[in-house]
Amino acid sequence: MLRGWFRPAVLIAVLLILWQIAVSGHGTHLLPGPMEVVGGIADLVRQGLLLKYAVASLFRVTWGFLLAAVLAIPIGLTIGWYRRAELAFNPLIQVFRPISPLAWIPIAILWFGVGDLAAIFLIFLGCFFPLVLTAINAVQSVPAVFVNAGRNFGLSRSALVYRVLYPAVIPQLITGLRITLGVAWLVVVAAEMIAVNSGLGFLIVDARNAGNRYDLVVAGMVIIGVIGLLLDMGMRSLERVRSSRWSYSED
Repeated sequence: MLRGWFRPAVLIAVLLILWQIAVSGHGTHLLPGPMEVVGGIADLVRQGLLLKYAVASLFRVTWGFLLAAVLAIPIGLTIGWYRRAELAFNPLIQVFRPISPLAWIPIAILWFGVGDLAAIFLIFLGCFFPLVLTAINAVQSVPAVFVNAGRNFGLSRSALVYRVLYPAVIPQLITGLRITLGVAWLVVVAAEMIAVNSGLGFLIVDARNAGNRYDLVVAGMVIIGVIGLLLDMGMRSLERVRSSRWSYSED
């Protein structure tokens, strides 16, 4: 365990040293040094803003991500399972999928105002279509031999879905959820810079506007990166759960 963390820790230490050297060698101090950023994080902790803004961002990501997963996965599985459904809905999906969630910001503010609902809506849009496509591809990649074997054993349609389809698509769904959670975290930061007045994205913009506090700007960026890493580690842990490691073949 310790050996696995040793090299990343050394790399981070080297980068911090290079960062400090670069800042010290530049007379204009456009970029704060590591110690200034640490001081900015300490200021946020003392003021109670770090926990407040982090919780606000995580609240929006949680609801937007969960709503998208609850709706997108069943829809994607259905479209992938039924050929006619794919022919009917795939053109519509391909039209809306390339539209950036940030392009919806004016409409989100018009519909929901400046607040949590607007940000949750944008996160929902950013997660919905990738998860739909992941579910469709997961179903269509299930080898037909498994489906035919289930039918030959007399499984009903519902039993076929729960005993063959779901176990087969779970690994791909977990991977899709992991990637989409990263997208959700990106979208919430961008949305908070425009559509809300709290959260880590708002912290960065507010620090820039309130006296050019670039130590807080970089501190916000560091906090966003650390929380994003923790979220990804949490999703990766699902891949190691034995019940979700059903695969098409084993060595």
